[in-house]
Amino acid sequence: MKINWNYIKIFGLSLILLGLFAFSNHRNEEKNIKKVNIEFVGNDNLYLTQGMVNKLLIQNYGNLENVSKEKLVLNTVEKAIEANEMVKKAQVYLTVDGELTSRIVQRKPIARITGNTNCYLDDEGKRMPLSRNHSARVPIITGKISGDSLKDVYEILKYINEDEFLRKNVIGIHIEDVNNYQLKFRMEQFVVSLGGVDNLEEKFNNFKAFYTKANRDQTLDNFTMVSLEFNNQVVCTKI
Repeated sequence: MKINWNYIKIFGLSLILLGLFAFSNHRNEEKNIKKVNIEFVGNDNLYLTQGMVNKLLIQNYGNLENVSKEKLVLNTVEKAIEANEMVKKAQVYLTVDGELTSRIVQRKPIARITGNTNCYLDDEGKRMPLSRNHSARVPIITGKISGDSLKDVYEILKYINEDEFLRKNVIGIHIEDVNNYQLKFRMEQFVVSLGGVDNLEEKFNNFKAFYTKANRDQTLDNFTMVSLEFNNQVVCTKI
């Protein structure tokens, strides 16, 4: 019987490769986490600190350094971080050299609600707790706070934040009632009565035209109320 040495060589080589792969995979799984790294993405104002995230991880998993990588489920770590009310999204991954990295996107406040409840309104229109680490410089919301009125205020704020002039000058929104909103400006004594959230572009265009003319005529200090509630016109109340 003639022995086919080529088949034997191929079979032996395959066994060696499989053994090396299994050994390498086993060694890789046995490697421990050497370092925990926390990164914050897209926001310089940290409402949540690295220390707070590390404390959160220790409370849930203990000290992660020197923990075997195979014992850690990254998806559950992400969910634990995202459970924090300051976190919008978290991505957790392991590097080849054993570093556990958490990339965290924090929630972004666009207004501060004051009254019976003090909190922020974030850029998704959701309530967000205040932070002990940083106070955001955002417009103040006062008045009759409700689910419906905050939905309207969120629409107003989205428009304001897309307009450079309004973003720099509007410092407050007062809710008289649903469909009755008033704006407070940084340097002016008058209140802008916006009415509801209908036709926002037209209302604000009318206001900016009024503001430009009144500023040129130096008459801005003559008014206590500027109403944008009526179609295609600005109605002013003088002092």
